[in-house]
Amino acid sequence: MAYSSSPNDLALISRAVQDLARRSRFPVTFGGVADDGAIHVTSIVGARSRSIQGLVVHPQRGLGGRALVEGRPQLALDYRTARGITHDYDRAILGEGLVTLFAVPVVTGGRTRGVLYCGSWGQSAVDAEVAKPALKIAGELATEFRIRDEVERRLAVARPDVAAPMLDSSAREELRESFAQLRAIAASITDPAIRSRITEVQQRLTSLGSPTPEGEKLDVRLSPRELDVLSCAALGSTNAEISEQLGLRETTVKSYLATAMSKLSASTRHAAVANARRAGLLP
Repeated sequence: MAYSSSPNDLALISRAVQDLARRSRFPVTFGGVADDGAIHVTSIVGARSRSIQGLVVHPQRGLGGRALVEGRPQLALDYRTARGITHDYDRAILGEGLVTLFAVPVVTGGRTRGVLYCGSWGQSAVDAEVAKPALKIAGELATEFRIRDEVERRLAVARPDVAAPMLDSSAREELRESFAQLRAIAASITDPAIRSRITEVQQRLTSLGSPTPEGEKLDVRLSPRELDVLSCAALGSTNAEISEQLGLRETTVKSYLATAMSKLSASTRHAAVANARRAGLLP
């Protein structure tokens, strides 16, 4: 069955399933993202057979279908005799010889974006400690999806292929806020593809917000963290607020800000922001 999940989403689910295999006690892990109302299993680790490959789980069908609809983890200690679920997928699950199956939904904004499964070939007790890695990984994956959603939303607002418009004051402030938030997002993720796209749109936002001709710009270089801190300061954030936004100690924020001000030959943060804009570093 054809489906349209993005390569980035498939890569994320694959990484989550591999993490689950390393960090949980279950010998078989698999999962998939939601597409067209169903979960398409695309990543499998530890299986002895091919019976799970290509599995498509529909709402309310099987253990994963319940997790998809209810947005809560579902457990079958003995899958063959489990009540309260349909057995549409017995050929796949029992074909692999799985006895215990644990399905954990990945939920963002009240919507299930995917399901992670853990299985064993014998009956296994699943207490809070055993379930913890799966719940943690599902939470981490949900965070990644939320980050992607925010990046996509901001990319839609400031596409790099659109010619620069003239901005009024309110649009310019929105642009600067977007820049600062994208800096904070970029600092929290490791996916190189997303980081590259964020960098691209940051450059576009900077060019949109900078009225200074290229030849008149100051020649200044700031480190990524100095720029992160200064972009937040440009919105009027206090050191304490910047510390919370970027996950840094307040003393570290002060240090980055002081270094940036020195590089920009500025005695105040307001002057540093103004000089950074002249240098084409901030929108």
